[in-house]
Amino acid sequence: MVARVVIAAPGSGHGKTTVAAGLMAALRSAGHRVSGHKVGPDFIDPSYHALATGRPARNLDPFLQGEDALMPLLRHGSAGADIAVIEGVMGLFDGALGTEGYASTAHVARLLDAPVILVVDASAASRSVAATVLGFAQYDTRVRLSGVILNKLGSQRHEDEIVAALEATGVPLVGALRRNENVHAPSRHLGLVPAAERASDSQRVLPELAAWVSGGVDLAAVVRIAGSAPALSGPEWTPAVRYDGPRVVVAAAAGPAFTFRYTENVELLAASGVDVVDVDPLRDKELPEGCAGLYFGGGFPEVHAAELSANVPLRTAVADAIGRGMPVSAECAGLLYLCRELDGEPMVGALPATATMTKRGKLGYRRAVSLADNVLATAGQRVTGHEFHRTEVSPAAGPSAAWGWDRIVDGFASASVHASYLHVHWAGYPELAARFAGHVREFAAHD
Repeated sequence: MVARVVIAAPGSGHGKTTVAAGLMAALRSAGHRVSGHKVGPDFIDPSYHALATGRPARNLDPFLQGEDALMPLLRHGSAGADIAVIEGVMGLFDGALGTEGYASTAHVARLLDAPVILVVDASAASRSVAATVLGFAQYDTRVRLSGVILNKLGSQRHEDEIVAALEATGVPLVGALRRNENVHAPSRHLGLVPAAERASDSQRVLPELAAWVSGGVDLAAVVRIAGSAPALSGPEWTPAVRYDGPRVVVAAAAGPAFTFRYTENVELLAASGVDVVDVDPLRDKELPEGCAGLYFGGGFPEVHAAELSANVPLRTAVADAIGRGMPVSAECAGLLYLCRELDGEPMVGALPATATMTKRGKLGYRRAVSLADNVLATAGQRVTGHEFHRTEVSPAAGPSAAWGWDRIVDGFASASVHASYLHVHWAGYPELAARFAGHVREFAAHD
């Protein structure tokens, strides 16, 4: 059995990620084998989870993966662990707009039959915190609100006032944390800075983060709450394809500029006979030996545009490979890297487009359809995905676009190239991984 607990908050900005990552690190330091999970499509918070737990980052999202896949994916991601800590998204009951909370933290907690601990920023209130907690406890009784962690407390008197008021709610207090700017994660235009971009700083802060949580949170109480969840039921998720033929190599963009790809996407490729080898476009000068495919996920190339452009040998190698028909799947950051230029800096030039930063970002779930057969999908293939960027590409699509949604077309697609802003979790659509892997194997056989 894997104990499990959801760390939620009344809204964004309460310190949910800091507390969740600190809790993972503290539990690990106490001798627990911890798996970290994130509700929703976000890829930045899981980077801190991976650092805190020493295990791959995992997402749980009913919109991207399907409701029935969540328990199997949790079982898969927590294999070998004794406690799973699941960080929520936004406020506890906030889901996709117009859906009455679909894909919210509360929705996922119900699907996983997991107790919830609410993290509340108490910096600007005292007894009113108790009213907030009581409202969250009573709003939807299908959600088991099993504890509260107070965050950003100012003094002992401040804490005592809130603790006294909380007694009437019946929700146990399991933690009280004082303000600590030393464990604050920096932000920029799309949220927190990913852990991989501040690796040395993150490693330095991690022990302090664990000590901060250990000093203010009753870890034994958290473990008891997590252990109150019933045993996980149903099958464990496994990659849908089993391939035992010759293996091939796909280069995957990694490093500070490319910090995001879903763990299960790589596992699906591995099950399809693909060895995924990391390549850092900031520093590596060539593609790995035997490379037969390219997988460029998400990240922040706009922050590193000058450095990416300066690595002419790798840009040239990627352009030559694509020119020879090497299959490539590129999402968001990968799309930008393949353009002619990004904010005036020369990029790979494999796509007839330029990319620039914009003042406003685009963020949201999408229901998309493949408009034609291509290296990743067949015509008419329907997927769910998400958009998360503050750049734009001109033109937005090629003669054969990658996806269509909401009366727009997005990206570039062909028999060997698929480049789009849309992030798709392949655990929800394993046929995409299988199709891409098949094209990679075919290229390797004839190259």
